[in-house]
Amino acid sequence: MFNLKVPIFAFIVSLSLSLPIASADIYKYEDDEGVLHFTDAPADHRFKIFMRDIKKDKLFRTHFRLSKCIGNPTIFEPIINSCALEFGVNKSLVKAVIHAESGYDPNAVSAKGASGLMQLMPNTAKSLKVGNSFDPAENIRGGVRYLRFLLDTFRGDEALALAAYNAGLSRVARYGGIPPYQETRNYVAKVLEYRKSYQ
Repeated sequence: MFNLKVPIFAFIVSLSLSLPIASADIYKYEDDEGVLHFTDAPADHRFKIFMRDIKKDKLFRTHFRLSKCIGNPTIFEPIINSCALEFGVNKSLVKAVIHAESGYDPNAVSAKGASGLMQLMPNTAKSLKVGNSFDPAENIRGGVRYLRFLLDTFRGDEALALAAYNAGLSRVARYGGIPPYQETRNYVAKVLEYRKSYQ
């Protein structure tokens, strides 16, 4: 068991570099003094899931077909491989983004209106010429094309590209790096950790 305490302004991405590849679910909570606490064995109800055990999560999704079409990642493997090759994006990164964005649910819709496997916002989907965000092939192709654009914009820096994918290009440009939003920092850390497990 481990239990880490990190100041709230600490760069969460560093967590992904300092921890081994997840072998258990990781939980966190922020106390009244702004300190983040991480553990793999929560003994307090304030701890909430932060990062799931990728192997356990994949096994769960493979053997238990839940409602809302939460799917087996291997179903989308041919589409992912094709789009990754077309746009020159590492397929492990694509899989990690899909895992973090929708859990491989092609019918996923966020509270903000993002939809499909790679959670494309309506305007983003339109600009990428994605006619149906719930079509896995269209959604993945659009999402990978957008990832390629972001990677090119940030000269191959995956962390910045992921931050822009989550928070928007303008916010990353405004702050000159990963924005100081906990959601975005958590997102970048999770995707980079998932990416290792898909390699």
